[in-house]
Amino acid sequence: MNRKRIIAGNWKMNKVIEESLSLVNELKEAVQGINDSIEIVVSPPFTTLSVINDIIKGSNILLAAQDVFWEDKGAYTGEISPVMLKDVGCKYTIIGHSERRQYFNETNETVNKKIKAVLKNDLSVIVCVGETLEERENETTFSVIGTQIRDGLNGLGQKDMEQVVIAYEPVWAIGTGKTATPSQANEVHIFIRDTIKEMFGDEIASSITIQYGGSVNPSNITELMSESDIDGALVGGASLDSGSFIQIIRGAL
Repeated sequence: MNRKRIIAGNWKMNKVIEESLSLVNELKEAVQGINDSIEIVVSPPFTTLSVINDIIKGSNILLAAQDVFWEDKGAYTGEISPVMLKDVGCKYTIIGHSERRQYFNETNETVNKKIKAVLKNDLSVIVCVGETLEERENETTFSVIGTQIRDGLNGLGQKDMEQVVIAYEPVWAIGTGKTATPSQANEVHIFIRDTIKEMFGDEIASSITIQYGGSVNPSNITELMSESDIDGALVGGASLDSGSFIQIIRGAL
């Protein structure tokens, strides 16, 4: 089955408005001729979502938020709701990134609540899963990721899953310069797809996009994308430079 290939750039806590506009304008110009076999997504900080949406309207670039809260509105100081993200032009929301789990006490339960809130508002989600170095060395990778997926996607139906993307990001490879070998990454992607099959059936498992994230760069993207079950990339640091991110997009074609 031809699955949607998605290259997404997660800018994390980087880029003020002027820098964001410069980056996205360079990106927009460079990718305008790229065919629709690749979906291109940028995920800037909340402060620049609106201005970037104005720039990318009508282009082949989609907008994602880096996080979300699980209520539509209310007395939740400092939080951003799915309604607000949709209003500002977002098509995707990243949920459960390892940095949210590590620094902000994100749990599988809160990931699940956020996913349900976002889907209810007709947005799509990129759900991050991954193991730490200690968990990999203890050979609990599959156990950890299986629990993250089952708990995170608990209560969803097959129709919901049409708006879900999974991103496998081994925590030990994020921002470290270390990268899982393509075969290591693909082994986990196959496990994720098998887990989705157990939960939602073969059709959903065959069609769901599973990205790899973890020190993705222009030199390793083509080899990663050549694997059977890697359908794209969630790119961190390399997405902060337009030239590097454009090379990654082209390397994924």
